[in-house]
Amino acid sequence: MKKHLIIGLILLLSVSALIETGFALIPFSSPSGEKNKKNNNTQLFNGKNLDGWYTYIKDKGKNNDPNKVFTVLNGLIRISGEEFGCITTNDEFENYKLTVVFKWGELTFEPRVEKARDSGILLQSIGEDGAVGGIWMNSLECQLIEGGTGDFIVVGDGSKNFSVTSPVAKEKQGDSYIFEPSGNSVTINEGRINWFGRDPEWKDLKGFRGMKDAEKPLGKWNKIECIVKGGDIQVYLNGTLVNHAVDSQPRKGKIQIQSEGAEIFFRSIEISSI
Repeated sequence: MKKHLIIGLILLLSVSALIETGFALIPFSSPSGEKNKKNNNTQLFNGKNLDGWYTYIKDKGKNNDPNKVFTVLNGLIRISGEEFGCITTNDEFENYKLTVVFKWGELTFEPRVEKARDSGILLQSIGEDGAVGGIWMNSLECQLIEGGTGDFIVVGDGSKNFSVTSPVAKEKQGDSYIFEPSGNSVTINEGRINWFGRDPEWKDLKGFRGMKDAEKPLGKWNKIECIVKGGDIQVYLNGTLVNHAVDSQPRKGKIQIQSEGAEIFFRSIEISSI
């Protein structure tokens, strides 16, 4: 009896300590049912199929993919890029770290056959499927494009409901701001904030690489991490902080991954609660 009482007191004190220090053990549901018990990470891609996701293709709608734009083969998600569309999570998320491992394929399609390979991770996606151009939900995009991976794009409706606030450099690149950690903060409701090392001579050409690119050569695996806590979004590419929103709207939503004219593969899509 005394032993059980001591164990009970220890457990009670441990829980009290967690509460006082602001940490909470919050269960994080998994659309695919695959959870790593050691680190509380959830696999959004189970390596077998697209459970937990649905497809949406321009002019075809939801879960109508006759040309197999989105497939799973040999433990990888392949997005052909042949048609514009996306895969979208069934669930919404907030306060999380999203880790995605991807590489570009060889194939490109009209209207981007000779243009930079292009895709994107759309965070905080809310509203109707196809609201933007008949393809995507309103969202905040972490861009995946040759030479510009890590750019922020507001895929919104122009209202304050969709915004990104980041410290930026004094000089723009064309019409776009450039992330600069020591710069003054600006808020955008449309357009983009480029990652800090985007080449000022960037051209929308297949295979483009800039002098400071953190992205690996074509065919090599890259890891991109999006750390979303409240309105704060940090983007790391292969371990380098490439962009940072100190505030943003909305604060939660679904996750979409684009098909946008280029073949791209995904080996791992993992999320963990913050």
